[in-house]
Amino acid sequence: MVGFGYRPGEPVRGSGGGAAPATPDVYTATLRELSNRDGGGLPAHPIRLARHLLMLVTGGHGTHTVDFVPHTCRAGTLIWARPGQVIQYGRQPGLDAILVQWDPHLLAGLGVPAAPSPTAAGRWQLAGEDEDAIINEVSQLVVDRQRHPAGALTNDLLSHQLAVLILRVSTLPDGRPGVGEPESGLYTRLVREIEQNFAHTRRVEEYAGRLCCSVRTLTRACLAATGRSAKQVIDDRVALEARRLLACTELPVAEVGQRLGFTEATNFGRFFQREVGRSPGAFRADLLSPPPAAPPPPPRPFAPPARNHQADHADIVGVAPAARSTPAPGTTRPLGATAPLPAVTRPGTAAPSPASGPRAPLPRQRGAPADTPA
Repeated sequence: MVGFGYRPGEPVRGSGGGAAPATPDVYTATLRELSNRDGGGLPAHPIRLARHLLMLVTGGHGTHTVDFVPHTCRAGTLIWARPGQVIQYGRQPGLDAILVQWDPHLLAGLGVPAAPSPTAAGRWQLAGEDEDAIINEVSQLVVDRQRHPAGALTNDLLSHQLAVLILRVSTLPDGRPGVGEPESGLYTRLVREIEQNFAHTRRVEEYAGRLCCSVRTLTRACLAATGRSAKQVIDDRVALEARRLLACTELPVAEVGQRLGFTEATNFGRFFQREVGRSPGAFRADLLSPPPAAPPPPPRPFAPPARNHQADHADIVGVAPAARSTPAPGTTRPLGATAPLPAVTRPGTAAPSPASGPRAPLPRQRGAPADTPA
């Protein structure tokens, strides 16, 4: 499965129904459509993205996970996951979202800023004018994705619309790509070097030499940007890649370690245990194990008597409350026939009789106490 479930060039369905043209660069769908696509529901296993993915939650409550970090979601939540990241869709009943996915090269040259860190995921809770603007941009993108035929002109239209959408996201509070990471020229350059070389070296001295600075200067830049040392930043990236490979491939643990520069499987196991808190095998087993069964529902409280459906019918068709009644046992009354209800009296007062004159007292059974009704 590629991305959120579509293969390149495959016709997909956009939000709102109707077959969408098979444009190769921008894809749209909803969680509900993906869940109903083959009748099997959303995948429970982690998926590694090959493209950018923007999720705008439209209803329900739940949790989407990006790079093993859960993000709580409700209507108006916006999540931006990037190529290479691992996602797990929330499968809570009622949770739905519009998904927009695009190839990494699509916005090149359109003035959209690049993310300082390709491992950063953005999460925002939209409100007010920001929410209105982004919902409008997403809706228009989905509509044009559905209605225009495939071709170069459609691709240009969608790519420019997407560029405007991403620029709007970048103007959100803390909405720069790489949200939460203060701008630091040296730190940004280090992140790029780590992305290219983390599988070959974890030595801070080598990165400092590549960036023409001292280890102390590099560590100071990392502490200012993240609160973690340069060595910890490098090890964090290696551990993240290890979790991605264990979650989304069937590679043996030893081979995962070799891909990350560990010549001995035991060294990789000790590194992973130290950074993640579990062994590689236990981490993978936890991802593959089914979720725990839901606890049994609590006992239901005492339910009130069932409502009179004929009275409900009277509410719908507009019959006045005073005209509703329930026929006496053993009698029938045509639907719609009415009889007056007995008058409601205050406690301690006698109910007036429909006939004129005072109501006769009820007879008592022989031998019954005087205060016991027959």
